[in-house]
Amino acid sequence: MNYLWGGMILLGILYGACTGRLDQVTTAVTSSAGDAVNLCISMAGMTALWSGLMKISENSGMVEGLAVKMSPVLDFLFPELKQEKRARHCISMNFLANMLGLGWAATPAGLQAMKELDTLQREKSGTGVKTASHAMCTFLILNVSSLQLIPVNLITYRAKYGSISPTAITGPALLATGISTAAAVIFCKIAGIISKNT
Repeated sequence: MNYLWGGMILLGILYGACTGRLDQVTTAVTSSAGDAVNLCISMAGMTALWSGLMKISENSGMVEGLAVKMSPVLDFLFPELKQEKRARHCISMNFLANMLGLGWAATPAGLQAMKELDTLQREKSGTGVKTASHAMCTFLILNVSSLQLIPVNLITYRAKYGSISPTAITGPALLATGISTAAAVIFCKIAGIISKNT
């Protein structure tokens, strides 16, 4: 990835030099760098706000209550984790943050969930071989498909860049992520049936 981005930047500079537009390239780089910093500050504020709300919700027991409400869903998606309270809690936290469109806030819970699933896989296999379990693959696929009820990050981007209606993305995002999540669930279930029969 470093080579890809580095190559694209280098090609842009070379093209600007060859076409006599190096001054435009310099201006674009300078203004884009400023825009990037401003966007990062805006996103940091929004992420801090929602991450703080998630932490307050977790400390108040609200997240635990929602995690309990998610039990039927987790039982369906991860039947092998019915007795694994810690892993289920981390998965619930990740799913809830993703549903709110807080991809960055969901990352720590997602990493912790994958760590818990890895520990369970190692204990189950009894070997040092690193092999992804069905639960790990399912969690990763569902995380990538990421059902979003409120796409907070996208709304922030749109508001930052002057959209007339930043929240207009909510309906299409819900539809798109709903379809992708449904496809992910179907795929994971079919893959689970195939793996059991082989």
